[in-house]
Amino acid sequence: MYDCLEHDHRDHNWMDVDNCFSMSETECDLTQQLEASNKNYEADIRSDSDHLADEFGLDYDFPHTYAPVFNPYKESNISALEFSITDVDEGTVILNITHPLTSITVGGKQQTIKDILKNDLKYKIIYYKSGSTGKKDKIADSSSAEVSGLDAGQSYCFMVAAFIPSRPKATQLGAWSTQQCRRGDTHFTQDLSLGAWVGIIFILITVIIVFITTTILCCRRNHKRHKNIQTAESSAPI
Repeated sequence: MYDCLEHDHRDHNWMDVDNCFSMSETECDLTQQLEASNKNYEADIRSDSDHLADEFGLDYDFPHTYAPVFNPYKESNISALEFSITDVDEGTVILNITHPLTSITVGGKQQTIKDILKNDLKYKIIYYKSGSTGKKDKIADSSSAEVSGLDAGQSYCFMVAAFIPSRPKATQLGAWSTQQCRRGDTHFTQDLSLGAWVGIIFILITVIIVFITTTILCCRRNHKRHKNIQTAESSAPI
């Protein structure tokens, strides 16, 4: 069995975590004890046993260990964002980004990553022209991020992720969102797959072959008919 205490590493303010006392599991959720601020935390994990307590007495010093110091503000993983695309004009779109909820509550209200990170939160955007391997990126300060300079009439695809430049480099970038594409005013043939193109080419070649074959047969038939007429005329009595 395990007991767990937690404290703010800077203030050495230990607190009991009731839901992590006298537990047999090796994992315990400490999220509710975290504050939405830039603080370091450390956990003291103690082993416990009713059998050993009876055998060695209540003052038996059970083995324990300290968990590594953890700062959720700087080190927690940021989940993927969601966004929608709004066209402004042919060369400009706005990405409307939605902030995911965290497990931290303040005053009974569940906090978003924007509520916690505030102005430290930026957004990294990757976009590219459909069918191209060249990607562009930009950093936006607002959750209504404008992307301009797009080629008119072309289809573009976008992905976004939370970006916190004040964090250590290893944890600056959150998970990437699902890719979304903006359809351009392109001709329907640009959306055809390779298999569709192969089918179209096959049909065109078949039509050309049939046309050429029919033309040759008609020419031969006309030539033979003309020759027969000439032969009949030359053999007729004068």
